[in-house]
Amino acid sequence: MDNQNNQNNNQNNNQENKKKNNRFGWLICLVAALFVLGLFSYMTKQLEASTLREVTYGEFISMLEQGKLSKVEVQPDKERIVFSPSTASSSYQEGITYYTGFFPYDTKLQQRCEDAGVFYAATYTDKSVTILDIILSYVLPFILIYVVMFFLFRMITKSGGMMGGVGKSNAKVYVEKETGITFKDVAGEEEAKESVKELVDFLHNPGKYTRIGAKLPKGALLVGPPGTGKTLLAKAVAGEAKVPFFSLSGSDFMEMFVGVGAARVRDLFKQAQSQAPCIVFIDEIDAIGKSRDAHYGGGGNDEREQTLNQLLSEMDGFDTSKGIVILAATNRPEVLDKALLRPGRFDRRIIVDKPDLKGRLEILKVHSKNVLMHDSVDLEAIALATSGAVGSDLANMINEAAILAVKEGRTVVTQADLYESVDVVIAGKEKKDRILNKEEKQIVAYHEIGHALVTALEKKAEPVQKITIVPRTMGSLGYVMQVPEEEKYLMSKEELLTRLVMLLGGRAAEEVVFHSVTTGASNDIEKATSLARAMITQYGMSEKFGLIGLESIESRYLDGRPVLNCADDTSAEIDKEVMRLLKQSYDKAVAIMKENRDALDKLAEYLFEKETITGKEFIEIFREVKGISEDAKENQEDSPLVQPERTEGTVAE
Repeated sequence: MDNQNNQNNNQNNNQENKKKNNRFGWLICLVAALFVLGLFSYMTKQLEASTLREVTYGEFISMLEQGKLSKVEVQPDKERIVFSPSTASSSYQEGITYYTGFFPYDTKLQQRCEDAGVFYAATYTDKSVTILDIILSYVLPFILIYVVMFFLFRMITKSGGMMGGVGKSNAKVYVEKETGITFKDVAGEEEAKESVKELVDFLHNPGKYTRIGAKLPKGALLVGPPGTGKTLLAKAVAGEAKVPFFSLSGSDFMEMFVGVGAARVRDLFKQAQSQAPCIVFIDEIDAIGKSRDAHYGGGGNDEREQTLNQLLSEMDGFDTSKGIVILAATNRPEVLDKALLRPGRFDRRIIVDKPDLKGRLEILKVHSKNVLMHDSVDLEAIALATSGAVGSDLANMINEAAILAVKEGRTVVTQADLYESVDVVIAGKEKKDRILNKEEKQIVAYHEIGHALVTALEKKAEPVQKITIVPRTMGSLGYVMQVPEEEKYLMSKEELLTRLVMLLGGRAAEEVVFHSVTTGASNDIEKATSLARAMITQYGMSEKFGLIGLESIESRYLDGRPVLNCADDTSAEIDKEVMRLLKQSYDKAVAIMKENRDALDKLAEYLFEKETITGKEFIEIFREVKGISEDAKENQEDSPLVQPERTEGTVAE
């Protein structure tokens, strides 16, 4: 029965298409005929104009008196005198009819012509009008104007209206498997994948959910930092569900004309309902879904508010039984309107956060599956080295390693290429044109060894992997790379205090050795100040203020900007407490440098010569200077000096 209905529908569609084609063919013939008729009329007038030439009345009288004319014809209705030159005249061409453009009232003209022996006649044009004249003069112009306007309005209608289609949705539609992405291409976000897999299963098997009374969630909001794979996850949902996928950005709704955004929302949902079941994905939804509260910049944009109101109305209006799922992504969930986030619109909030160690390893495997890797490559070491990196960062590291291997003339990517790609993404490329003088190079060497010494001597510090004084494109003149032994999610107060001492170790080494300081510690001071302030205002690690939250975080998934929530007097006291904590940490760093001056000089001299040394070389020289034996090393399992060698978890410049 369904097949028969489909055949009937196809036949009806074919007949309608034939009728449209026939009407279009007749219209083309009519336009062509009118065009030929108009062209014929135009050519006739041009031919007539080519045999006429205008002269002045004075010139005409002069030719008449000189006997150069053979015939004169006065045409009063056209206000002109037409004459033909005699064959004896050499100044004028034969076969050309000359006429005067001015026709004065001259009662003696006939007598002059008779005296000169020139034939004279006065004629009146036949004013009878033919049907052809009426068509050419009156009907044809209106028909041509009508045809032009008809096609013009038809084109405007197809494009979406008088404003060139501004009210039409700009969504890209991927039908069936055109996204080319499945859940196998998404790694490191197992919890988020599990949440969206339920949506796919609902689209495939709605019966087992409706049987128990469950309803398909209308929408799911993907929240997380940039580069974590929110858009990739949405496309994977469409690829797994094998349904049409509408993809567009929140800014696609916005225009300079008020009401256009709302029209595009209506058009989008109209298209979605016509192709249900389907998935609609709105990236960066905060562009249209920003809260109407004035605190978040709302309340003053009529176009955004109309677009948001229309979106809210459409999400309430469509039937979930048809299988329409709305997915949206944002980095700023705190600015979204409360009405948009309530159950019944976006029923789920799916966190797509930065991956952990296992997730980073899986992401590296996904992005390296099509890259030729050497057998000795250890992706787990790279995963441990890239704490805090998101999926896009890891993909970039794999790509940079492959490019580096090609530049070096290798056919496979080695572990060294991967380590270098981590450096490139974190600190930038080496600046080969920036050559430090001897004094600056020596200061940078002591500065970096100062960081590393604190790391080696403090039990709560992370082991050193690499020390370099080669300048990088991101502004650093050198850096120390560290890595944790394992993935950690909490940090104790002792670990944070050690981190403060390590950050200030470079400046302490400069002061102890050169009795002066430079601008090289600016980034270290910035990081140390931020960390000390967070300990006091957010972590409750200050004895003076105790357990009170003095700062809140805005844009947590973007820059994580802290905002003070206290009085001005309290803010001044916070500054004093930060200065006290930084001074305490700096004094400890200076004491470490003085107590280990021999190791500081030896290591700085070695780094000055080599420019880049590994954590293993650093530890060997340090033990040699301090006289630590192999037996002593076996008894110091808790010391950072014998912790396993890893790559970068933090960078101190």
